Amino acid sequence: MSPSPRTTVSHAAEAVFETGLRSFFAYRDLGVRQASGGAFGAHVIRAVPGQGAAPEWHSHALGFQLVYVLRGWVTFTYEDIGTVTFHPGDSVLQPPGIRHVEVAHSEDLELLEITSPADFATQRETPPDSFP
Repeated sequence: MSPSPRTTVSHAAEAVFETGLRSFFAYRDLGVRQASGGAFGAHVIRAVPGQGAAPEWHSHALGFQLVYVLRGWVTFTYEDIGTVTFHPGDSVLQPPGIRHVEVAHSEDLELLEITSPADFATQRETPPDSFP
């Protein structure tokens, strides 16, 4: 029988932001990947000052993705609901495989992303017929 997972703590004072999926964002791993054996991931994602979005339609091969805005704003376009701008306290549950594109974000953007699994493939997509 495997041991129970330990309580996992991530202090802001010790935060390390690293490069990740998008070059215009910096990612802080909250330790959930390791604590859950990869079943879940949680990151704080922060805009890299001076680097705007590089809009590219894409999708993710995962079962769950929740984004919660902590600071600033971000605009996404989704194939099913169109363009939405999110501000602090706003969230979006992105369905598995949904085609979407990040259009723009503020220089002070900071958001929380929770996924399952922690590691997942991201695929470039062609825009839906009704979008540029």
